[in-house]
Amino acid sequence: MLLIGRESLQSVASQLKQALYNHDQWHKDIIRTIVCGLNHDQRDVAPDAHMQCRFGQWYYSDVTRELREHQAFAAMEFEHKRMHQIATRMLQEIDLGRRIEVTEYDNFASALDRLRLELMSLNREIDESLYRIDTLTGAENRTGMLATLREMQALIRRMPQSCTLAMLDLDHFKNVNDTYGHLVGDEVLAGSVRVIRGILRPYDRIFRFGGEEFLIVLPYTDITSGWEITERLRKELADTVLTTANAAEVKVTTSIGLAELDATLNVELSIDRADQAMFAAKKAGRNRICTWDASMEPATDLPQRPVDN
Repeated sequence: MLLIGRESLQSVASQLKQALYNHDQWHKDIIRTIVCGLNHDQRDVAPDAHMQCRFGQWYYSDVTRELREHQAFAAMEFEHKRMHQIATRMLQEIDLGRRIEVTEYDNFASALDRLRLELMSLNREIDESLYRIDTLTGAENRTGMLATLREMQALIRRMPQSCTLAMLDLDHFKNVNDTYGHLVGDEVLAGSVRVIRGILRPYDRIFRFGGEEFLIVLPYTDITSGWEITERLRKELADTVLTTANAAEVKVTTSIGLAELDATLNVELSIDRADQAMFAAKKAGRNRICTWDASMEPATDLPQRPVDN
């Protein structure tokens, strides 16, 4: 799954659809040129032909780092360049009055099919990513949260890895809505997620758990390292002035609970431990981090969550 913001994903999806269209148009023009014996575009026999076509211009443009590092995106370069190299040889053969070998054309068609497959695969993944992103905040929604945690839990069982869960809740967020209104509150939520993403590593995940509460998944991270990451996050958020569209300037703090993703328990229990630790952080005065320990287990007949955040 591509871990970039919703607006960026929508932009990439639009660019990819245009790239697919441009690529199909180039392919139709090449086939028409070959079949009808037309004069070809000189750019199609240039050494950098794969960079001059409209698809290539998009591919080598300033796309996001996350997209450029994606396996499917990287695989496109090889197939696209190879397809252009074969097309160049076919056009040169025609210029020399020679017939194109069947194997050469088959190689061209094969490279074309593989490129289309990579494009369709990436397009499908982007659509799935958009489906899993919370439209308001840009964090992931809960649709794939449990599946993600179970996959990470399976990895922990196979390898000596750690994973830390951080339950994060914005302090006194009701006051923000009451003071500035819900539209400003929505902007503060989205702005807070942008601040959080700026601290997290590329492979960390943030899910909107509900309301102003978020679950952060920190793979390959023990509790000590998880505390260091979330402490940077807590300080950055507390120091940031979030400016909204109506020029309101809002500062928020956060209470965070940490717990290890336990390979021997249902993932829901590990989430609940992080939630209990976050509850403890709020009881201790808010704007702080607490790590789960067994003393935080609540009595079964008592409420586990505070009424006022």
